[in-house]
Order: sequence, then C-alpha cells, then structure tokens
Amino acid sequence: MTNPVATNRQAHFNYFISDTFEAGIVLTGSEVKSVREGRVNLKDAYVKMMNGEPFVVGMHVSPYSHTENIDRIDPVQSRKLLLHQQEIEKLQSLVSKKSFTCIPLSVYFKRGFVKLEIGIGKGKKEHDKRQALKEKIHQREMKQALKRRSK
Repeated sequence: MTNPVATNRQAHFNYFISDTFEAGIVLTGSEVKSVREGRVNLKDAYVKMMNGEPFVVGMHVSPYSHTENIDRIDPVQSRKLLLHQQEIEKLQSLVSKKSFTCIPLSVYFKRGFVKLEIGIGKGKKEHDKRQALKEKIHQREMKQALKRRSK
C-alpha cells in the first residue's frame, strides 16, 4: 500500500481486523479528482453485499471543487467494488459467520487507480476497547520516558 489518501481510524479501535483485501472502486472522473484532493471520509462506511456484488455504503466523497453544478452526484451514494470472484466468495463466507462485518480501512492510489483496503472484523466489546486505550497510554508514556532519558 502506498500513501493513504484517507483512513478509517475508528476501524481498528472498534473491531478486531482479521483479514484484509484490496479492491478497486467504480468512480466518475470528478470523484477521482476529489479523492486526489483528499476529500474522502470513511468514518461511517461499511461494505454490503447486494445481489452477490460488493458495494461500499456511507463513504463520503465530496464534490470536486471545479465541477459544474450539472455534474454533481450524491456524495454518499453506494459505490461498486471491483474484486475477483474468489475474493467475493471468500468475503461472503466470512461475513455470513456470526458477528463478522466488512469495513473499509483506507483509500489510496496504486498505479493511478483508486484502491480501497477493506478488512473483515469482529466487533470489540467495551472492556476490549478500554484495554486498548490503556495499552496506548502505556506505550505513549514509555516513549516519553525514553525521550526524556536520552536528553
């Protein structure tokens, strides 16, 4: 993965990510330009299977700033994901299991194409989230102590 244009920071906090996939997204030209500007939000997005095809729902792509008003599209419309058939079948089998869900993790460019990294995740319980926060605080304090000690 190259430089991410947008990431879903809450995904790793709210879910245990077990498996990841790289998918292409069907976008219009002005949407691609908007993604290049970094005007994408994955906060409330998720992947849904409709008629055996994966779609990303809730991904907000702001309208491109230099587009005429007649070409404007709904910023939160469902967008089709491009995956191989084997990957789609694997996604369906994993998501059909109890309490597994498919979440977009990041949007990035690869050889000029917009790619979406999606992950299969299982929701964390409240105590898991607390533990993750404690570990994060502990790591930060250790880093600060080492920084102070080296000065």
